[in-house]
Amino acid sequence: MHCVYLGLGANLNSPKEQLDNAIIALKKLPNCEFVNVSHYYASKPMGPQDQPDYINAVACIKTTLDPEQLLDLTQSIELEHGRVRKAERWGPRTLDIDTLLFDDQIINTARLTVPHYGLSDREFVVYPLLELAPELILPSGIALKTIANNLPLNDLQQLPL
Repeated sequence: MHCVYLGLGANLNSPKEQLDNAIIALKKLPNCEFVNVSHYYASKPMGPQDQPDYINAVACIKTTLDPEQLLDLTQSIELEHGRVRKAERWGPRTLDIDTLLFDDQIINTARLTVPHYGLSDREFVVYPLLELAPELILPSGIALKTIANNLPLNDLQQLPL
């Protein structure tokens, strides 16, 4: 089975509830085994600042699906939760599910880039991922701990369970 890390984020329509529901949906995915989820983290938006703060987390699943099959399923979860894909980059959203890592594969297709292109630059991904996989070495050969040591928190706050 493949080990996959998924980034979860929401800042519209009760973001915590959106993540709770996304986790329920991930637990029901065919050919997948839900492993774990990080704490939830509150973070400032990356793009326009005139939008609500985000709630983010990272989930780990194991699957026999290939990367694009899993992408189809995670995008269907986003749609079921009211996700509307707009041209606006980094705009507000009800739910975002990103494939961060798929084993140690490097994937570059028209639909999918893994490791996720912003993984190393986003505190709201690095710190929850570090919580789940403190010894993780990225496909680039760089330890996640090293990235975290050089990445400011930018007001990232772990939320109580």
